[in-house]
Amino acid sequence: MNNFELYNPVNYIFGRGQIAKLAEVTPKNTKILLAYGGGSIFKNGVYDQVKTALAGYDCIEFGGIEPNPRYETLMKAVELIRAENIGFVLAIGGGSVIDGVKFISAAVNYPGDAIEILKQRILFKDASVCVPFGTVLTLPATGSEMNSGAVVTIDATQEKLTLGGSALFPKFSIVDPTVIASLPKRQLQNGVVDAFTHVMEQYLTYPHDAQLQDRIAESILQTLIEISPSVVENPTDYKLASNFVWSATMALNGLIQKGVPSDWATHMIGHELTALYEIDHARTLAIIGPNLYRVMFETKKEKLAQYGQRVWNLTGTPDEIAKAAIDKTVNFFHTMGMKTRISENAENIEGTADFIVQRFEERGWLGLGERQNVTLEKVREIVTLSY
Repeated sequence: MNNFELYNPVNYIFGRGQIAKLAEVTPKNTKILLAYGGGSIFKNGVYDQVKTALAGYDCIEFGGIEPNPRYETLMKAVELIRAENIGFVLAIGGGSVIDGVKFISAAVNYPGDAIEILKQRILFKDASVCVPFGTVLTLPATGSEMNSGAVVTIDATQEKLTLGGSALFPKFSIVDPTVIASLPKRQLQNGVVDAFTHVMEQYLTYPHDAQLQDRIAESILQTLIEISPSVVENPTDYKLASNFVWSATMALNGLIQKGVPSDWATHMIGHELTALYEIDHARTLAIIGPNLYRVMFETKKEKLAQYGQRVWNLTGTPDEIAKAAIDKTVNFFHTMGMKTRISENAENIEGTADFIVQRFEERGWLGLGERQNVTLEKVREIVTLSY
């Protein structure tokens, strides 16, 4: 097992009615920025619950944070915080809103041009330079409610880039599984595939001796496979909803990543498809992931075989199980409503592989994956196979 440090200071508050606890955990005697997205919180009752819990607080609102949050939009919130001397931000929404607030938190006191945070992938480790924030989760998928990473899109250059660091953990996250009852089916499907692929990025690498991490990862995958078709159809079922929400959090709160190699090439390539074609993030993962496993089969087949045996109960030779496991994954994505080719999700895709390869080359991303062996030519092959 690799050496590791596990640090996760998030006060994770889970269950029915927990939004009422906001007043217990939100700092008093400071201005609060309520940051949210397109307005779904007004329809599902979350906004009213937040306002009731924060009665008497000095709150200023900032709405309109997009799916795949835009740098340009987030900078408007940064200016608002500076102008109003706001001391705490409450992110009310899904991963996009929470990711956006992480960038806002880092950018307010950043001494240079805030776009450098994304372009240079700066890690923030000093909490004193970041604006503290909490979250009220409304859409399970990204695990952003219990981690310190974020992804932000720069509209001007069509780039989707990351930021993070130990200073960007939420102070608290309130997670009420009942809020998923009002979500559209497509968003629930996306949440399942996003969480599933988060686990795969940390699990599907090569054999190692971190047995517990593997077993935890496999249990999350098995849980998602078991409950997801039903939770998409019956999101009001609290048993299903609570297990789904907790699985999505556990998929990316850092626990299963400790002491093991991790990949993330699927995400890096998928981000480009979202930036180029506005394909939902989870759907880009469903497109790229299986084809990455196919192209990188020789270096991943041992772990693919383990995955096939333990998660899908497949039998046969190791190679047969490994190949069948990829097919099982694609079938699961189809069950979750995914269309697993770029051409099924976007038009005029000719030249996509060349564009992505060129962009990676310009950034100096010459080798991705757990072994840094997803070369630019492999990226081209993966994307082309995904057409």
